[in-house]
Amino acid sequence: MKQPWAGCSHRLARWGRTLALALFGIGSAGAAGAEELPSFAQTRASHPLSDLQLLDRRGEPLQTLRVDPSRRVLAWVPLDQMSPSLLRAMLLSEDQHFYEHSGVDWSAVAASAWGNLWNTRTRGASTVTMQLAGLLDQDLARRGGRSVTQKLGQAWVAGRLEKRWTKAQILEAYLNRVPLRGELVGVPAASQALFGKRPGGLDARESALLAAMLRGPNAPADTLAARACGVLRAMGQGCDGLVDEVGAVLRRKSLSVADAPQWAPHYARLVLRADGPPAQRSTLDATWQRVAVQSLRRHLAELSGRQVEDGAVLVLDNASGEVRAWVGSSGSQWSDAAQVDHVLARRQPGSTLKPFLYELAIERRLITAASLLDDSPAQIATGGGLYLPQNYDKQYRGWISARASLGNSLNVPAVRLSLMLTPEAVFERLNALGLQLPETGGFYGPSLALGSADVTLLALTNAYRALANGGQYAGVSLPRSTPSQPAASQRGDSRRVADPRASFIVGDILADNSARALTFGLSSALALPFPASVKTGTSKDMRDNWCIGWTSRFTVGVWVGNSSGEAMHQVSGVSGAAPVWREVMLALHAGGVPPTIRPPAGVVAQDTRFDTGQEPARREWFVAGTEQAVIQAAGTSVALSNPVDGAIYALDPDIPPTAQRLRFAHEGRLERGGVAAWRLDGQVIGRGPTWDWLPMPGRHELALLDASGRVLQQVRFEVRGAG
Repeated sequence: MKQPWAGCSHRLARWGRTLALALFGIGSAGAAGAEELPSFAQTRASHPLSDLQLLDRRGEPLQTLRVDPSRRVLAWVPLDQMSPSLLRAMLLSEDQHFYEHSGVDWSAVAASAWGNLWNTRTRGASTVTMQLAGLLDQDLARRGGRSVTQKLGQAWVAGRLEKRWTKAQILEAYLNRVPLRGELVGVPAASQALFGKRPGGLDARESALLAAMLRGPNAPADTLAARACGVLRAMGQGCDGLVDEVGAVLRRKSLSVADAPQWAPHYARLVLRADGPPAQRSTLDATWQRVAVQSLRRHLAELSGRQVEDGAVLVLDNASGEVRAWVGSSGSQWSDAAQVDHVLARRQPGSTLKPFLYELAIERRLITAASLLDDSPAQIATGGGLYLPQNYDKQYRGWISARASLGNSLNVPAVRLSLMLTPEAVFERLNALGLQLPETGGFYGPSLALGSADVTLLALTNAYRALANGGQYAGVSLPRSTPSQPAASQRGDSRRVADPRASFIVGDILADNSARALTFGLSSALALPFPASVKTGTSKDMRDNWCIGWTSRFTVGVWVGNSSGEAMHQVSGVSGAAPVWREVMLALHAGGVPPTIRPPAGVVAQDTRFDTGQEPARREWFVAGTEQAVIQAAGTSVALSNPVDGAIYALDPDIPPTAQRLRFAHEGRLERGGVAAWRLDGQVIGRGPTWDWLPMPGRHELALLDASGRVLQQVRFEVRGAG
């Protein structure tokens, strides 16, 4: 019969040999570990967070950003902010003699050794201090397991900890660093994720469950419930319903931080430094950031059914270049591309480039704000064929002042103006303003005037800020470079790009509500109760629309569209982006009316009238030396402007033939107010300055007749079928 002591000698011998080897090797390793042992202050300062917090300029939390996807570690919580129930449950579970030992509970060690000797299960001998030693010492933590060598190493370091740290510091560090269930490390993360509360609010049952996780963080629910019940009974409480409660807690699918603010995710990803402090201050303003987010989402909800889901808002401080609001997306509830930062995405800007053309033309004294520009059909020969620019409303207004042309965002005069300047000059000026167009002026050609190049909201809004600052360009104040703004162009790299006089005049035009009345009316979203210069833009096929403008204090840019590039349904700049721009501008200046931008030296005001009465007389701004009291049209001769002789047109196969039209138009006025007539292939088909004709395939001859039937001009053109 086998005696109870049989085999005991072998286990004693094996345990003794292990102990001897461990004692021989652990002394030097433990001593080295003790020499490198961090202080409590160092441990707290180097706490490895998985989440960083973005603060606004006043210290208000704006965004929590996950930077470590493998672990969830929240900000360090002091011991006096932990629940008393939690502290009691933890010590009952892990270290009942915590306040009595000096790092090692020798009674527990003896019990554990005896249990190992007889192969019986006992509570582990590791104290809270020993466990913390393993968490702090990377070498010990790397070895893993429950070997005697590791235990002795932890005991050695624990003894050093007890001499250098207070009991409160040891317990505080342990509770903040101990691994719990799954990715959760530390009580702050587990408390927030599992129970949706801070550690100070944990009750006895919740505390018991966390304590139960220490011995087996990923144990099944029934095992955890049994352990938690044991802790609760030690605390003098019952366990009724605990199994169901534990199951419900562990079934939580979302381990997100419930009370974390989520107002600026894109900006947080851009500026937060993983090696920085857990809470990092930014230049954003929490109030204005929330207004921008809420306004964008509310307005997109109002546009429901018009095939639009994305948007972005940017607010810049004119003086400092600091970002006051940065909304990169409408959010996952509205957009399938919520992770895309549309402040940095390149899109076609439409008519928002026109102010830069007019500024450059006024700067070079090619025009004044009162100059009459030609708004009639144009055919421009390019390397790819004829370019036929049209106004947004498909109407033409003849001779119109530069002020009214820019205010009403007319396309044809802008294209003609870009040809006067040359596309290369326009391209160079836009790049000097930070737009970083990737091609050449010749590549874009005359269409650059209407926004055929791709730009970012960040670059475009900052270019408008340069106009607000009198033509002085400086980069946006960002803590690091972006694809739209290299580090070399950030704040401090300030330079004169545009003429301050021309910039002021363009700003005055864009602030003139009467100047845009033909297109936008007098009560549009662009009309604010204080001076503000603003321009809208819509890209081809209504894929993007913009509203960008400034006061003396801030420049605000808004983009609305679809990240996919899909066209919107009847959404223009004034109906899509402008309402958001208006709400943000009103919020920015809720504290008072912004100061008026004063004219710089070299700008003069002049009473001006138009000799033919195209527009009412007004007081106009001029660059000194270009002022005029009377504005006269360039000429009154009549000339056929569309079609040109030899033009070839092709019917669009995607449009029903009956829905296509070719517009005949002439420039100038007939004598004594006569009305021109149009004769096509020998037959008079209509009268007036323009005539829309249903194109028929074949070669045709068109004559422009005066009131007496005299031929003023005659051209030949061809229409080719859709096949």
